[in-house]
Amino acid sequence: MRRLWIDTLLPLLFIAAPAAVGGLVFAAIPPSARTEYLTRLRDSAVDWIILGLGGVLFVAQTWIARRALRWKDTGFDETADPWLNHLAQAAEWFPLLGLIGTVAAILQTFGTFTGTRPTAEEIIAKYGPAITATGSGLFMAFLNILPSWVVIAGRNLIRSLAGVAPPPVTPAAAVVPLLQAAPSASIGPPPGGRA
Repeated sequence: MRRLWIDTLLPLLFIAAPAAVGGLVFAAIPPSARTEYLTRLRDSAVDWIILGLGGVLFVAQTWIARRALRWKDTGFDETADPWLNHLAQAAEWFPLLGLIGTVAAILQTFGTFTGTRPTAEEIIAKYGPAITATGSGLFMAFLNILPSWVVIAGRNLIRSLAGVAPPPVTPAAAVVPLLQAAPSASIGPPPGGRA
């Protein structure tokens, strides 16, 4: 029974967790805000780019995380770890893409106002697309940091159930102060000569 948990059930549960958490977060958004977001999403090319790239990245990370959680007799398959780390770092791009979309939508909004003074209602109605890009970027960033975290937590739990000690943690290399690493420099003229 323990082998079934270690080999199959726990890896599947951990792999399903990021998608389930993403679904719960989306479901927790108030219905009126979710409806407004989905309505504005239809016409936002920036949102589709963010969601498309984020979705592809999430699927790739989930596939790699599945492989990284496979327990072999002596340990985990760690050949995919560098790829998982690089793809997890790419999650940092999504808030930046969201901000680019936000700035573009704000510029577009103010470009639509002509000589007349706009009312607050007009500004609010036209400002909505700017907010969707920010939301898409933040949601994709959140979703894409979860698979690498799941691998770390999952491996620790599976190791403990398998009765294997975690790998030793090596202390970080000592940081050498910049002045000690650099050749000695003096202020003033060089010895035996003129400045």
